[in-house]
Amino acid sequence: MDDNPPPSSLKDLFTTAESSRLLLESSTLPPSSPSYTTAVHAALAAYTSCSAAIASVALFSPNESLDDLPTSSLPYLLIPHHLGDLTLRLPAPSLAERKRLLAAARAHHEHFLHHLDSYTLLSAAHAKLLERYTADPLAFSVAGTSDPAGRRDAKIANFRAEKEMRAKLDFLRRRPEYGDDGHPGDEDAVRAVHLANLEFHAHQAFQALEGINREWDVLKQAPPEPAGRPAAADGAEEDARRRQRGRVEDGYSERLDMPLRAGQGGGPLLSKEGRPLQPFTLVGSRQELAKGVFRPGHNLPTMSIDEYLEEERRRGGIIEGGGEASGIRPEPDEDDYEKGEAETMKARAWDEYVEANPKGSGNTLNRG
Repeated sequence: MDDNPPPSSLKDLFTTAESSRLLLESSTLPPSSPSYTTAVHAALAAYTSCSAAIASVALFSPNESLDDLPTSSLPYLLIPHHLGDLTLRLPAPSLAERKRLLAAARAHHEHFLHHLDSYTLLSAAHAKLLERYTADPLAFSVAGTSDPAGRRDAKIANFRAEKEMRAKLDFLRRRPEYGDDGHPGDEDAVRAVHLANLEFHAHQAFQALEGINREWDVLKQAPPEPAGRPAAADGAEEDARRRQRGRVEDGYSERLDMPLRAGQGGGPLLSKEGRPLQPFTLVGSRQELAKGVFRPGHNLPTMSIDEYLEEERRRGGIIEGGGEASGIRPEPDEDDYEKGEAETMKARAWDEYVEANPKGSGNTLNRG
């Protein structure tokens, strides 16, 4: 007895791939998250398995026409388009990897459009776009002109065409003949929906090719990456070196209270009279200011409140004391004759003033 399970049918593989893609499109995960990347890889693997199964059974032949193609095979024509779209969603850790992904996505979309063209499934407008793309793939744009007014008109026309194709597709899917999950529906109605869906995705493929060309032009302007090193790590290291050079040239220090450099004022912050000699900022504490040093418009402090008070105390601008201690007079120094003589003369001058100006002599308001 064979223990190996039978290979999955093409229909089952396609159903799994479609479910993975639709789940990814409805996901709220950010494109940079590992879970999103895992989901993209899962959808890519499913569609790649479908493509391999189609090739193994030779489902499509270059010798057959659209009339020879059964309706059930029409959805499988979309596989290259989905592969190209999913490839563009993969993250790229380097410039070279992003270019590789763009080239792979371009090949998938080209395969999709040329396959539709071989079955004459492209509309007249899309067939002309494919001719212009084939003539010069790297310079292709849907507008076909560099004139700003012409590009604006082409963008408006593309938007209207996409809106009309969406409306047509929704209308065909709402028709009773299309059926539902429980009823397969009329084959002609189902075929019409598949053909409209292929036309809509052909429109999307041309838009994707133009987007690839624009991104490719941007990547060509980027500087080359150092060999054997990730671009992100090299850029971060270069930024760090540039910042360090700037700090050395500017006399940068991690200390917040470094004295000003020569030519910008040096020496004490305050004069003996208390007049500021250099600009400074009073702060609550160094720890508090260090947290917000790099906020926009922030001025670095030069001294804290405690340091300012210490400077004032050293200069003699702070009167200390008060309370009961203020009434205690220091013992006079009997050996200091000059100070004692000054105190005696001050007392005599006060006595003379009191004798010459008796109490109440200055109040003349109520005198008659």
